[in-house]
Amino acid sequence: MNLPLNISALSLQLPPASPQFIDLYRPDSDAQAMHATVQELTEALLAPAAAVSPKFFYNALGSKLFEAITGLDEYYPTRTEAGIFEAARTHIAATLAEAGIKQPCLIDLGAGNCAKAMALIPHLQPRQYVPVDISVDFLRDAAEQVQNNFPALDIVGLGMDFSAGLALPGEVQAHERVFFYPGSSLGNFHPGQALQFLEHIADPAQGKARGLLLGIDLVKDTARLEAAYDDALGVTGAFNKNLLLNINDLLGSDFDLRQWRHVALFNARESRIEMHLEATDELTVRWPGHERSFQAGERIHTECSYKYTVQGMTALLRQAGFRHIEYWTDPNSWFAVFWAAV
Repeated sequence: MNLPLNISALSLQLPPASPQFIDLYRPDSDAQAMHATVQELTEALLAPAAAVSPKFFYNALGSKLFEAITGLDEYYPTRTEAGIFEAARTHIAATLAEAGIKQPCLIDLGAGNCAKAMALIPHLQPRQYVPVDISVDFLRDAAEQVQNNFPALDIVGLGMDFSAGLALPGEVQAHERVFFYPGSSLGNFHPGQALQFLEHIADPAQGKARGLLLGIDLVKDTARLEAAYDDALGVTGAFNKNLLLNINDLLGSDFDLRQWRHVALFNARESRIEMHLEATDELTVRWPGHERSFQAGERIHTECSYKYTVQGMTALLRQAGFRHIEYWTDPNSWFAVFWAAV
């Protein structure tokens, strides 16, 4: 006997579609994208004081190395921040609800493996989750994992370099936007750039944020800060040197990792950790149409990570246009999580 088929009931039982993924990091013209990358790297390496953007850390290997860094004993930020979120997640959810934000669009900047957002999703109950990262293939796999864990969640993954601008496509929900920027990655911006970035998020014509959940590393003793960026196993050194392998791939250069050493130091005057790659010998690096000679001891500046006080970050958020600001810290006051509402 043939039973009538209830299409609507059947459709509810079908597995959800894979997450939508939009790759904005590679424009429609691969040639155009490659030309822009080659130009940016060439200018960076030929500058009087060579300095390369930390976004070039994050090829597939670099993303995996950073994931390994977060598990190191010396690298306190990840586990300290996770402890704050675990202790405060109910309060955070209540704070959003009090602001009238019941089912936000959660925009996860620098999402990486999406683990931090996955711990919050059950409590914030977002209507849409938007992980954003420059490491496109790594993010695509991570977004699939989030979808497996939350089959009913609408996910729009964005492969993009948001440090160059945060123009979100129409597929991203325009209302109830909550930006999630953990890991103290805002510290990679110069304070003036950080202010501009925060203003963009808060601007009702641009980021259209209702609020921002922000993780920030706080000022502390120099020895602890430097150990976090120069671990005994040398994983951070490998992460730093992998930037040269990525440049070789992108630029066609001939960096030899054996000629470079990892340097991490705290610049107290600027309140920032600096990472450099230092030439161990006199050497010349070549790539199509160009070359650059380095003296022994000459450095390529690869990263800054600014450290803030609670008072300093509160002032910066207010200057950017956020009004209602709360924060939570760990017992040692090593790290802080801020909620800032527009």
